[in-house]
Amino acid sequence: MSQVVPLSRSGEDTLWAVMASFGRVNRVAEIYPNRIAALADRTWREQQVRAYAGFLSTTREPLPHYSVAPIRRADLPRSWKPLPALGFLRGKFI
Repeated sequence: MSQVVPLSRSGEDTLWAVMASFGRVNRVAEIYPNRIAALADRTWREQQVRAYAGFLSTTREPLPHYSVAPIRRADLPRSWKPLPALGFLRGKFI
């Protein structure tokens, strides 16, 4: 007896992204396999921004705002790399 058994691939290609918004610019800050981990990272990043609010206010750049959204692996840019918590590296906002 042979039967075709469909394999469910739903969710295999979907990841959870922590999105960083700087004014009108949106970037993928980090990716996770589940939503709970992404929410924990978003909370940590928001705490870092609050902790360094005084320092960040001296820069003339907008403060990063973080959110969580599902993303497909195929939608990630080829040269994607995780963003630092405050959204800048070597004195330059990314």
